Amino acid sequence: MYISMRTLFRMKAMDIPEGRLAADFAAVRRSGSLVHNITNYVAMNYSANVLYALGARPLMSSETSEMEEIVDASDALVINVGCIGRSQFEAMLSAAGRARATGRPWVLDPAGVGLSAFRTDACHELVGGFAPAVIRGNAAEISVLAGVPARQRGMDSPETPADGVESAMRLSARTGAVVCMSGAVDCITDGRRLVRIADGSPLMGRVTAMGCSASAAIAAFLAVESDALTAAACAMGVMGLAGRKAEAVSAGPGSFAVNFLDALSNLDPAETERELRYE
Repeated sequence: MYISMRTLFRMKAMDIPEGRLAADFAAVRRSGSLVHNITNYVAMNYSANVLYALGARPLMSSETSEMEEIVDASDALVINVGCIGRSQFEAMLSAAGRARATGRPWVLDPAGVGLSAFRTDACHELVGGFAPAVIRGNAAEISVLAGVPARQRGMDSPETPADGVESAMRLSARTGAVVCMSGAVDCITDGRRLVRIADGSPLMGRVTAMGCSASAAIAAFLAVESDALTAAACAMGVMGLAGRKAEAVSAGPGSFAVNFLDALSNLDPAETERELRYE
């Protein structure tokens, strides 16, 4: 069943009333939730700045010996395998295990899954054993995790969202996680509902760590929203609108990276719900 985001927010049967996006965004701003990131070193700085711009607080650690304490102190967790090593993977397993045991929501970003056996096996172990609330990736990454052959080119995906929608729904149905497939149109599904967000800017694909930062943003919304599909849809919508506003005042990807943080920081929750573009 295909449901647009506008319909999703208006369908009383799903108990997601109009105004939820604005309310959740305001809650993120108000709560200052602490988001623990085990992420790649390319993405750390930008992801932290995106979390600050949203109103959340970032924490970056991949030391295995402190994982349980860090997870306990945090409101949500992000695991990004972009620069994975064996010691970092041990920290990921420890953090994911603690998050599952304590009921804290966590997001898996399977960056580059399919590029190597080690990376792919690590992602499958994290998905299969530790129940992420949300899996966010591009079309190729989602297809690989779903067991569908996909073309992978570094951390980028030549696949189109249309190529991966069926894979996303299959992966969600199999794992129980909400799957967020980002692209020109972001598709978010829980295996039954499908939300499409047609906002953002092509420049977002030319800035390092933009996708990683989207995973962090989802975690920030998961800290205040119990429905993972709603949390992921709200986060991607907010990121998309900030991207569109930043593009309007940017000369290229360099100025866009700075302007995006400003746009995100200056978004008004009520304005965001009114202005977001849906498919």
